[in-house]
Amino acid sequence: MLAHLSISNFAVVKQLSVHLEKGLTAITGETGAGKSIAIDALSLCLGERADANAVRKGAAKAEIIAHFSLSNNLLAKAFLNEHELTSDEDENSCFIRRIISKEGRSKAFINGIPASLQQLKGLGQYLLAIHGQNTHLQLLKEEYQRDLIDAYANHNELIEAVKITYDAWREKQKTLQNLQAQAQQREDRLQLLTYQVHELDDFAIEEGEFEEIETEHKRLSNGQSLLEQAQTSVYNLYESDEGNALSVIQNSVERLGELETHDASLTPIIAMLNDAAIQVEEASRELRSYCDHLEIDPLRLQQVEARYAKAMELAKKHMVMPESLYEHHQALTAEFNALGEQETLLGTLEGDVAKSRDEYLVATGKLSASRAQAAVSLANDIELQIRQMNMPHAKVMIDVNYDELKKPVSTGLDSVEFKVSTNPGQDADKLEKVVSGGELSRIGLAIQVIASDNHATPTMIFDEVDTGISGPTASIVGGLLRRLGKRSQVMCVTHLPQVAAQAHNQLFVTKLTDGESTETQMLPLTKQDRVDELARLLAGDKITKSALANAKELLKSAASN
Repeated sequence: MLAHLSISNFAVVKQLSVHLEKGLTAITGETGAGKSIAIDALSLCLGERADANAVRKGAAKAEIIAHFSLSNNLLAKAFLNEHELTSDEDENSCFIRRIISKEGRSKAFINGIPASLQQLKGLGQYLLAIHGQNTHLQLLKEEYQRDLIDAYANHNELIEAVKITYDAWREKQKTLQNLQAQAQQREDRLQLLTYQVHELDDFAIEEGEFEEIETEHKRLSNGQSLLEQAQTSVYNLYESDEGNALSVIQNSVERLGELETHDASLTPIIAMLNDAAIQVEEASRELRSYCDHLEIDPLRLQQVEARYAKAMELAKKHMVMPESLYEHHQALTAEFNALGEQETLLGTLEGDVAKSRDEYLVATGKLSASRAQAAVSLANDIELQIRQMNMPHAKVMIDVNYDELKKPVSTGLDSVEFKVSTNPGQDADKLEKVVSGGELSRIGLAIQVIASDNHATPTMIFDEVDTGISGPTASIVGGLLRRLGKRSQVMCVTHLPQVAAQAHNQLFVTKLTDGESTETQMLPLTKQDRVDELARLLAGDKITKSALANAKELLKSAASN
């Protein structure tokens, strides 16, 4: 529950510190006094975005501190533990602090630890629920009506199953649509690749083959010249009787050998010449062997020239270097196979999409059945509540219509419609066609009370939800809020004395001004103060003895309940 609220320099509040009690607390005051300022401040503590206009004029910053007691609030404690935000001093307490600078910058802290707005919102759902003046207008929206049924039914696992199957269907459907959209482009590309790959398959060049062809082509094209030059070299090096290189070297070795005894420095030169003679002789043998094996084959040359020319032609046609023709062939083949696999995938995906939709329909069908069952029970509960609020002939129906032909969405295939009949003999129809503003407020309040029975929030705040209600109905609504206050901490901003009288505690909001500045204060009322305030609400500014007597009677009647 909310134990204490401290506000500094927020809107028209200069300094406000108020302790909150258990049960139902009524917040009353003059029109324009700022009864909703505390609610606005608490909204910031729950993660609402801040505005520089919230800072009191002339102040550097606004600060709001909310102290919550977490006794028996296991969900809030679990959230704090999970996010490492637990208080080191007292695990049963939680302090939320929000600071807004005049420039509009905002900081948030949970138990003194910096926190994000998302963390404030996550924790806030376990601490406090605010029902504003226009909350009941949400009842006119179909999605809100559907959410009410889901919250009442508490079938979260069915909702999650629908979301999971929807996400799976949507992902497959998206992939299928992309493939279908690219079908013509893919078909055109496949036709081109079919021709190109077939052409390259027929040529079937091997890796590194072009370099080999090029080398062989040069050798065969110049075979006669190679043979003639090789034979001439053998003749000059080894075979010429008129003087070959080998005989010249050998002759030099003999002559220098005769002189070696006269000069030892000739020894290494002679050794080099001997080595040269060996090398010349070896080279001559290799050249002779080369000549013996050198082929001059016109037919082979014709074959090599044809393949070389075809390789050059294909390289030019595919706009690649001839050395890269093999890699290009492999890349086109891989692309061709991938496109073929996509065609196969297209057929498979069509089946997968149909299967995913069937799974989605099964999940939505189960959810719809649960919603329909919950709708009957919720309608009965709402009808019972509003009949106690001066709508004795009211009948409530909630239609849940399942349509598997609707476009799939993550929330299912149901359309939900709340229908009400308020008078005997009147057909039930949509809320906006039947109920008045006051009746809609009562229905909204009944739903909020029912919701609190199923999912109790430790603290609930109602901001003038009794708008459009008066007389005996106001007393009934007040009694309903009082009973709700016995289970949870409830605060209600109200202008109705019948509702305020039912409160266990009462706070009075007043606005003070010195002509230059305005300040709002919130004061707890004593028993006598409450009598005076209720009399003011009953009679206006001029309090009469009759109004005071009526105020005392209202308090006495409420206390007896």
